[in-house]
Amino acid sequence: MAWTLVVPLKPLTRAKSRLAGAALGVPLPQLALAFAQDTVRAALTSPAVRDVVVVTDDPLAARALEALGAHRVPDEPQDGLNAALAHGAAVARARHPHTALAALNADLPALRPTELTRVLNTAAYFHRAFLPDAAEIGTTLLTALPTAALSPAFGGPSRARHRASGARELDPPQVRSVRQDVDTPADLRAALALGVGDSTAGLLARRAADHCGWGLSRERP
Repeated sequence: MAWTLVVPLKPLTRAKSRLAGAALGVPLPQLALAFAQDTVRAALTSPAVRDVVVVTDDPLAARALEALGAHRVPDEPQDGLNAALAHGAAVARARHPHTALAALNADLPALRPTELTRVLNTAAYFHRAFLPDAAEIGTTLLTALPTAALSPAFGGPSRARHRASGARELDPPQVRSVRQDVDTPADLRAALALGVGDSTAGLLARRAADHCGWGLSRERP
């Protein structure tokens, strides 16, 4: 089954405020963009993904992610995360009427294509499904088959909301990189331990030359 992924990204100047001071003085807009670049690059490498639609009004992010092969959609609703996802899903379905949809967080810098493919292949058995985040409170991925509406309910304790909406909770083995979003310094350390993508690793490495303790890893099995 071929999937269209919808990736929401708020303006970079408002992104990742909870990481302030955690990344060796790296400006948060640059960090948020690097996360998104690694997420989109890995997603487009998955053989299960036919298209990635990024919903954003940030011009710098739009250019950078379009350069990777994503399609940018303006956030026309201007009404928060779930409205942006619903809008992106509608645009995706207009482009590919019979596509399966997946909403994917933009802050998965350790994302591995093989693990994303494993999750999507598992989700193909259910009309709607979701993957909890590493904290087991939120959601990093929500899917809908061609006959189902996406009906996103992201934000805060979205795991419980998606389960209550009738979506099937997924628990495939060895998909840590798909669950490891980055909102806090502890999340960033966990992603680094998994091995982040080139954009995030390169950005942090440039700032880490005079610092110790991050132990950056570029290995991505």
